[in-house]
Amino acid sequence: MHSKIHIQSAMEYLMTYGWAILIIAVVLGALFQLGIFNLSTFAPKATPGSCQIIRPDGPSTTRFINMEGACSGELPQYVAKFDGHTTYVDMGNPTVLNLAGSTFTITAWINPSYPVNPYGSYGQIVARTDSGGNGGYEFGWYGSTRCSTTYVTNGLTTIYSSDNVCAGSWAFVALTSSITSAIFYVNGKQSNSGAIIFPSSTQNTGIGKAPGRTSPVLNFNGMISNVQIYNSSLSSNEITTLYNEGIGGAPVQLNNITAWWPLNGDVKDYSGNGNSGTPSSITFTSSWASNYYAP
Repeated sequence: MHSKIHIQSAMEYLMTYGWAILIIAVVLGALFQLGIFNLSTFAPKATPGSCQIIRPDGPSTTRFINMEGACSGELPQYVAKFDGHTTYVDMGNPTVLNLAGSTFTITAWINPSYPVNPYGSYGQIVARTDSGGNGGYEFGWYGSTRCSTTYVTNGLTTIYSSDNVCAGSWAFVALTSSITSAIFYVNGKQSNSGAIIFPSSTQNTGIGKAPGRTSPVLNFNGMISNVQIYNSSLSSNEITTLYNEGIGGAPVQLNNITAWWPLNGDVKDYSGNGNSGTPSSITFTSSWASNYYAP
């Protein structure tokens, strides 16, 4: 008799409060999806310029080179936001950013938006090409769908990564070149390779768009952070190390870092080599960490 009463009471409780419990569960699930409970959202953030490379003997020198400041992978306070239409950073035309006929590495943290831009499926992350997209190099996100690959092209040959980067999610992407070939990395793991040679270009280097390209412009849409360029081809272990450092990670090869743009509130080059950029309509947002999860 007592057991029947208990069962009846339980059923009445579920009927009375079941909808409320279901609604609470749905709301909590939505909050988790939005990253409200992600610790990265509330973690202390490093202020602009909190870590930088010091070169006592001036740009391009390596004697006594060292890092100063908060350089232990602290999350940035800001990231750069691009609109896929007019925004980019012009890095000028220093010889060290030409990269033609040399080994090099480009790394960046990206969070693309979809569609990538009004003109097609290609959005440039770091690029240096002429008005029609020939010559130089173009490293970007091929946003043909919400989850798509990264790519690199010299205007004639185009290679794609074998792993996707999805719109609305942060990913670490890297490209290394050994003069005649290129290797992709996505989130610290090798993701395809191919034969390609990058010819010289007299145009400026840009983040979010190749400044010299006019037909069509392939601006990046989304957020970019912590762009690094090296004059060497980093090993797979070094790429993995950079990924594991997270979005606020510092360079791994100080002697070979050519340019380092954290994009944490400014477009300054913190490699000590003086390759600071000129922003064109980009914004810096502090509301970026809700969908970032540390490696």
